[in-house]
Amino acid sequence: MMEDLAKLGVTVSELRFALDTFYFLISGALVMWMAAGFAMLEAGLVRSKNTTEILTKNVCLYSIACVMYLILGYNIMYVDNAEGGWLPSIGTFIGSQASDADHALESDFFFQVVFVATAMSIVSGAVAERMKLWAFLAFSVVMTAFIYPVEGYWTWGGGFLSEAGFVDFAGSGIVHMAGAAAAIAGVLLLGARKGKYGPNGQINPIPGSNLPMATLGMFILWMGWFGFNGGSQLLVSDAENATAVAKIFLNTNSAAAFGAVSALVVCKLVWGKADLTMILNGALAGLVAITADPLSPSIAFAAVIGLIAGGLVIFSIVALDRLKIDDPVGAISVHGVAGFFGLMLVPLSNADATVLGQLYGAGVIFAWVFSASFVVWYLLKLTMGIRVTEEDEYKGMDAADCGIDAYPEFVSVKSAR
Repeated sequence: MMEDLAKLGVTVSELRFALDTFYFLISGALVMWMAAGFAMLEAGLVRSKNTTEILTKNVCLYSIACVMYLILGYNIMYVDNAEGGWLPSIGTFIGSQASDADHALESDFFFQVVFVATAMSIVSGAVAERMKLWAFLAFSVVMTAFIYPVEGYWTWGGGFLSEAGFVDFAGSGIVHMAGAAAAIAGVLLLGARKGKYGPNGQINPIPGSNLPMATLGMFILWMGWFGFNGGSQLLVSDAENATAVAKIFLNTNSAAAFGAVSALVVCKLVWGKADLTMILNGALAGLVAITADPLSPSIAFAAVIGLIAGGLVIFSIVALDRLKIDDPVGAISVHGVAGFFGLMLVPLSNADATVLGQLYGAGVIFAWVFSASFVVWYLLKLTMGIRVTEEDEYKGMDAADCGIDAYPEFVSVKSAR
């Protein structure tokens, strides 16, 4: 074998470097495809008059995340930072390749940047149908360039949380709960959609316009999650890591499936119906919860995690509605509540994690992202404003911000009638 490699002019380490780099890139491409999943899911769960605008937000937030993380964010999170520190370095671009690296630096950046975009995508759905497009995009700049990279440095970048017994394998807290924290801050300042809540605690459902599209979005996210969790193993070029990746794929898939089934059963027991939107969120909640540690749990325990998360998210969505916290797609419950739930279960299967360490890490992440986001949202509210006018909200965000209808034939038919 070694002689054959010598004839090819390569070494075993070079082949492993190539394989791990390729695996990183393919995993990143799968996570990038989740941007399409978020776009389809959100577009399906908003009203038709807001479809073009929500799609515009998803295209632009992904692009902004790539630009800002390249210029500043990656450097804050990873480059020249002190181990165990609070304050990250401030520089630009992605530094230089380490001599002992087991994959290309550029592949690491690509894998990391799509995680940033995922965190920002969570915010998009929660503030849908009433936030100004340009206010949202302005917040995206700050979130992806600074807010997310700072807490990313504290955890994955070697900062103080990485030494505090906090374990988050692929980002239940670092990505998903962080995105939910930013979303909550925005929603509290933004307020609910007109007509969502009535007097005496009345809750008026506002159904989405395209459930086939929302379902497609969920399946795209489910598929992308294999890159999200599987790629977080970082290596695949030896038997141990390859076996770990296979187990991560299996546990990730099982958690999603059990989450969907759990949501189905809960809906039947509570309302006597199979609510598709809740089933979609049940699958996603299972995925978010298992993301905290998809490797350590047994196959049976991964199924239990998904089973509980799928039911929990339904009660969370209902509870937030009763508190008049309007989240059109259920993003805060799926990514925030299920994300925290997943973090707190890690000590049950991973000896490196502690309950106090998980609580501490989750608390620091939430406190930082929520408070920093609240300040940014508030400054935007005082300056450019964050909510559209009541007239624009009635006509729809497509007309107010984009001037293009997603379904022009449908609008023409309604006008003709």
